[in-house]
Amino acid sequence: MTAVLIFFGLLAGIGVLLTVTLVRRGGSRTETVEGLLQEQAAARQAHDDRVSFGLGAHNSLPTASDAHIRGDRRR
Repeated sequence: MTAVLIFFGLLAGIGVLLTVTLVRRGGSRTETVEGLLQEQAAARQAHDDRVSFGLGAHNSLPTASDAHIRGDRRR
């Protein structure tokens, strides 16, 4: 019975530690110029990826530039 209580105590301690860590970190964005530029570049790249890998790309017919025609398939 003692082992079970110790186990649950450890789980509760880990939960409290994680909660405190997440609350202290907060959702604040970076305030330095370099960090802001990195965030903007990441947002731009994410947008470009969403556009290029969207549903339109998956519903289109294969073209000469597709990997399965070039033989780039890896098994």
